[in-house]
Amino acid sequence: TLLNGIKKFKKAAQELRRGEVLSGQDAFLLWDTYGFPLDLTQLMAEERGLQVDAKGFKNAMEEAKNKSRSAQTKKVGGAIVMDADATSELHKRGVSPTDDNYKFIWNKDHDTVVKAIYNGEYMNNTSVGDEAGFILETTSFYAEQGGQISDTGSIMCSSGSFKVCNVQVFDGFVIHIGSFDGETGEISVGNKVTCRVNYDRRALIAPNHTCTHMLNYALKEVLGPHVKQKGSIILPEKLRFDLPWPAIPPNDLRETESIVNKQIEDEMEYPDPVRVVAIGRKVEDPLADPDNKEWSTISTEFCGGTHISNTRDAKTFAILSEEGVARGIRRITAVTTGCAVEAINLAKDIDLQISEVSKSEGITLEKKVAGLRNLLNAPTIPAPKREKFENRVSKLQDQIRKAQKKIETAISDGKAFCISLIGVGIDPAAAREAVPKVMEKKGLPIMVFSKDAVTNKALVYAGVPVNGEMSKGLDIRRNLHRSKQYINNPHAGYCVS
Repeated sequence: TLLNGIKKFKKAAQELRRGEVLSGQDAFLLWDTYGFPLDLTQLMAEERGLQVDAKGFKNAMEEAKNKSRSAQTKKVGGAIVMDADATSELHKRGVSPTDDNYKFIWNKDHDTVVKAIYNGEYMNNTSVGDEAGFILETTSFYAEQGGQISDTGSIMCSSGSFKVCNVQVFDGFVIHIGSFDGETGEISVGNKVTCRVNYDRRALIAPNHTCTHMLNYALKEVLGPHVKQKGSIILPEKLRFDLPWPAIPPNDLRETESIVNKQIEDEMEYPDPVRVVAIGRKVEDPLADPDNKEWSTISTEFCGGTHISNTRDAKTFAILSEEGVARGIRRITAVTTGCAVEAINLAKDIDLQISEVSKSEGITLEKKVAGLRNLLNAPTIPAPKREKFENRVSKLQDQIRKAQKKIETAISDGKAFCISLIGVGIDPAAAREAVPKVMEKKGLPIMVFSKDAVTNKALVYAGVPVNGEMSKGLDIRRNLHRSKQYINNPHAGYCVS
């Protein structure tokens, strides 16, 4: 992907003269298709005396986001957007903005009244097969805002169930978008209906939202109070946090993660629904004594989202990645609850595997290290752990390179053969694979000794290249036969390659 991206950049740059501008569309293509951050493209362009249309890049990204949102909306219930004319019509009809304070009440159905039905134009009723949006008098659904994705669920009526897949708010009017999920169903303006939110799904979103605030606080503690949030997205499976900052070192990520987990361990309470989040204390406390330095140790921000009642409900927190998404903008992706537990358990498993592989030698070590490299590509490894794992695996690779260097040195010194002790146990298959591989690569006669400390058995395997100056004069059968006296088994057999 990287090489293809470089080729794509070179092709676009070759069509430009020094001082000209690489289009924002080309820069966005490099980001969207090949993963090139804007700042990397700008750096490559500067080396060729070119500029990059950053504004065009931003516009292309925004256009792509709009297309993505539109595609997602169509997929889950229709691309229904209310413009100023649509909301103005509601005001003319005497419809008041939706009262959504009931969104803070959990695990309870909510009775309400349908005030309007809209799908690009206003309708008096809707039935099976129609995609539509309901404006209700009151609602317990959370509409997408502040980075938090909307609730999903159902609107129940006497004739069926309307599946709500998307909830948006326009000028204070909350519209519930979806369609009937059965073979029957009809709802008219003025009908009494019941909101049934999918609280199990919200229970996955809430800890991610609360931990977004805790992450913001932790970053200020580690990087400094001038850290500013550039944006966030809170989903059931993860949270994303953007900030204008240089690349954040692994040690700072590790400390940030630790601070959030400390707040989870401290079981800090989130008070009754408020528009200000003060995790760990009631909002009235800092208001009553604003100069108290204690308030600098808690997360306090404006927010109208749905949250957990106690930080312990997040269970644990893990940062999965920290990456550049635009020039000067870093994005942190993190998980909580079950997803975080899985990530941490994966890290523990990898830690054990690296320790086990470290006990291997020779060709066995080389094969197992290659497997570890593939394992480290998993996207769900906590970022601070990943850096440590990569360092440990790099040391194992250095160990392999040093062993290969010894073989090369032996060859350069003109030695006719090489004797090695390797950790393949008494597995003849492993020896049969290792010996020809080294012979083909180095053209060197090989004799392998390996033992199994548990069974006190040994294996000797030898190979001589068919061609090559170093093979002349070597009687491999005689050498194998002589080696039996050191194995202390007069009945040992031998195999020759």
